[in-house]
Amino acid sequence: MKPQGIAVLGATGSIGINTLDVLARHPDHYRVEVLTGNRQVARMLAQCLQHKPRVVVMADETAAGDLRRALAEQALSHIQVWHGAEALVEAVRLAEVETVMAAIVGVAGLPSAMAAAQAGKRVLLANKEALVVAGRLFMQAVAAAGATLLPVDSEHSAIFQSLPADWCGDLDAAGVDKIILTASGGPFRTRAAGTFDDITPQDACNHPNWDMGRKISVDSATLMNKGLEVIEAHWLFNAPADRIEVVVHPQSVIHSMVQYRDGSVIAQLGSPDMRTPIACALAWPERIVAGVPPLDLCSLSALTFEAPDLARFPSLGLAFAALSAGGDAPAVLNAANEAAVAAFLAGKIRFTDISALVDAALSRMDLSASDSLDGLLAKDRATRDYLSTRIGV
Repeated sequence: MKPQGIAVLGATGSIGINTLDVLARHPDHYRVEVLTGNRQVARMLAQCLQHKPRVVVMADETAAGDLRRALAEQALSHIQVWHGAEALVEAVRLAEVETVMAAIVGVAGLPSAMAAAQAGKRVLLANKEALVVAGRLFMQAVAAAGATLLPVDSEHSAIFQSLPADWCGDLDAAGVDKIILTASGGPFRTRAAGTFDDITPQDACNHPNWDMGRKISVDSATLMNKGLEVIEAHWLFNAPADRIEVVVHPQSVIHSMVQYRDGSVIAQLGSPDMRTPIACALAWPERIVAGVPPLDLCSLSALTFEAPDLARFPSLGLAFAALSAGGDAPAVLNAANEAAVAAFLAGKIRFTDISALVDAALSRMDLSASDSLDGLLAKDRATRDYLSTRIGV
């Protein structure tokens, strides 16, 4: 069979690197057609040397020019190097691209993920914002174009794997009572709440189980990451907020569960390695080797669960509230959180200010539903502008 053409959006990030690791194990099944990065020229050059894509997209002309010169020195001038947001959209629409790994972090990844859905591609979704910000529009695009949407987040992959093989998008028809998302609890699960004002960016980025980027590590520390996943689960599995539960599971062995009306609970277990859900999405409905060591059940001392403490981690409650409010509330939540986390990482606000600023934005901004992607992006910019004023930057 002809190898499947793959575009890896966000190739120089954590998900992108893990995706390329899985792809490299199956050269007869997959061909890397497109790689996109930000400005990490050296890392992108190394990826080009190994995978030899047809097209590379960088963030700007400076990074693109540097990469072109580096590729020329390696006799790889035939690799096309594009740049900018419009080039990202053009790249996912290439006929040679059948599957798109959408792994660009933040709202910057939304237009290209939407373009992949509109083009009817097989979309492996690791970009939360596609559903958190534009869930209704994104799912409409998937349906209209006949695209295939597969989750890459470990929690949503676990839910997908725990649903019936003939899952048709209806919880009641599948006999599902509720969806249970597991959360590690982050690095501050047992830290005294009175010390949260003293948390540093370095503290927040020191996740106990997962090796992730700085922004998502902070989201995990506030539990906002889990709140965003609740909103994603709503759209992916057509689940109302009252049928989605979050439980803290510090060992990160059970990645999520589905509870059925007969009392059964089906869970997906595995080592905390993103290559497992990536491989699951790439090969579905088949299974392929991912390079992940098998889970040693006998080495596990315990699997524990507890309810999340919303008083200590109010961001999770804010996400549930935004989902229940509907309209553009999730988009405002996401934009405010991104802006607040960036300010925290820059040392401009305290850790506890993140949730307070998100709450303020939800109280201040217009939450009525936008009817277009441009409208959502405008709401996103307005929210960031409001946060900038509040923060004083």
